[in-house]
Amino acid sequence: MPTPPRSRYAAVVTTAFVGAGIVALGASALPDAKDVSPSVLDELKQASVTSQDAAARAENADRASRDDDRSKDSAEPEVWLLPLQGYDFNSPYGLRWGKMHTGVDLVAGEGTPYVAIHDGLVTKAGWFGGYGNAVIVQHADGSEAIYGHSSSVSVKEGQQIKAGDQLGLVGQTGHAYGTHLHLEIHVKGQPVDPVPFLQDRGVDIKLQVETFYNEVAAS
Repeated sequence: MPTPPRSRYAAVVTTAFVGAGIVALGASALPDAKDVSPSVLDELKQASVTSQDAAARAENADRASRDDDRSKDSAEPEVWLLPLQGYDFNSPYGLRWGKMHTGVDLVAGEGTPYVAIHDGLVTKAGWFGGYGNAVIVQHADGSEAIYGHSSSVSVKEGQQIKAGDQLGLVGQTGHAYGTHLHLEIHVKGQPVDPVPFLQDRGVDIKLQVETFYNEVAAS
């Protein structure tokens, strides 16, 4: 039986109201930023900031670690060298002719250049009593090296030098018999045997071996 026109209108209106109600209910289920408590928003913001801070701190720590590794890699190795090449090892440390010989003598020809065994500060460059023309270099660890009997010196007092820098020329000035370089090492102001001192630093002055240069050549 056909639905009367008025009934059809009522059904359409009823359906529209029901649909609107459903939409309204759905909309009411969605959160509105205005309905969220301020304290909740603050907590969300704080959590976001905290997360960003933690990420930034982690990145900074990683960068600092990389920088430290690069710094270690770029640090120069500690270098100790022989004072000259092609010499004869003579007159070791110890008693000689009833007197204490406080260094070693390295026999070489007149005018042979000699170099610094280690980085340091030149505290003496010139005449030094029985040592004749001498150079004294103070190292960072407090030890000192004395190079004696030079025919001439090539540095000045107060000069900073590196291992391998020329200090002077072999001679026989002062109390010396024959041309040679007198090398003396002092630790805490007292002379020590240069042989074991330098062996502990990779240099065998008797065998004329330098660990540093051997490592460089092998690498």
